[in-house]
Amino acid sequence: MKPVCPFVKASRPEDAPPPSSRKHQKEAGADPASVSPKCPFGYDAPPDSGAISPKCPLGYDSQTFKLGPLSCMICQALLFDCAKCVPCSHVFCKACILRFKDCPLCGADIEGTEADSNLQSIVDRFIEGHGRIKRSHVENVDKEEVSAKETVIYEDVSLERGAFLVQQAMRAFRAQNVESAKSRLSVCAEDIRDQITRTGSTSELCSQLGAVLGMLGDCCRAIGDAASAVTYFEESVGFLEKLPADDMEITHTLSVSLNKIGDLKYYDGDLQAARSYYDRSLNVRQDAAKDSPDVPSQILDVAVSLAKVADVDRSLGNENNATQGFQEGIKLLESLTLKSEDIGLEQRRQSVLEFLKSQLVEKEPK
Repeated sequence: MKPVCPFVKASRPEDAPPPSSRKHQKEAGADPASVSPKCPFGYDAPPDSGAISPKCPLGYDSQTFKLGPLSCMICQALLFDCAKCVPCSHVFCKACILRFKDCPLCGADIEGTEADSNLQSIVDRFIEGHGRIKRSHVENVDKEEVSAKETVIYEDVSLERGAFLVQQAMRAFRAQNVESAKSRLSVCAEDIRDQITRTGSTSELCSQLGAVLGMLGDCCRAIGDAASAVTYFEESVGFLEKLPADDMEITHTLSVSLNKIGDLKYYDGDLQAARSYYDRSLNVRQDAAKDSPDVPSQILDVAVSLAKVADVDRSLGNENNATQGFQEGIKLLESLTLKSEDIGLEQRRQSVLEFLKSQLVEKEPK
């Protein structure tokens, strides 16, 4: 199932195009030189909207936000733990540049690095400034002053900052700068918790926080902090379980978090706990498959969970249960019909089917 940004529902109606496409668009009929700088994350209010019109504190233009002096050219995310190369003075994230012997920008030999606290302070102010711009409700507004054609926006924009922070975290994580990703996600989670405190636990906020906590779990797992990873995944599950079970993306994320906890328990040698989490994931996926029997990815997910439960059963000495689980998974996949264009799903089906059959072959009497 294709990952979906947990903040897509937070966009305002007029923000229909995603940020990745909006940044390439230009205002029709407008002279670029005459367009005033706007916040890169859409915090600018429409003219005469009756709302406070905040501006980006550092003068960034929302239509042209690109890599710049506040970005690391290696991970392409905002700088984190800035390190200046000696002697060329080019600046990168410390975790990124430590993997190089020569400067990626100029090719000069790197004799050492120095912390650049001044630049890091600017980056931190940049994030903080965008996170603290609010559009507060204006009380006692004369109704006659606001026409029906005007859009009045009285909303907190922290969720839009959340989308930006998640984007930066994903860039850093892909570049193996896990500490940077973890830092951005932690700020994002704090924002959403504050929002929940102010407005209550809505389905949208629980979905967003559950997704972010799952990402934090991935960060901790990547750096070998299994205990913290389990804590984040369990908290993620706690929020996702509060949501309606008819959303396929939410149920998929929930089942994946349960499986990840099971994996960590399995590697830690706690097989009973691992089986418990795998079984919970299996139940979530089986319920989802019943609600959406025509969705092939749901059937594949069930087969994967059956394989995980069966594998633990075998390790626990429950061979009959294990064999039954492997056979059930094989039956599901062999009866699954895919369209010719579902190449990725077919490859996944073949891979899982091959694994399940290999587990039965291993136990056949010689």
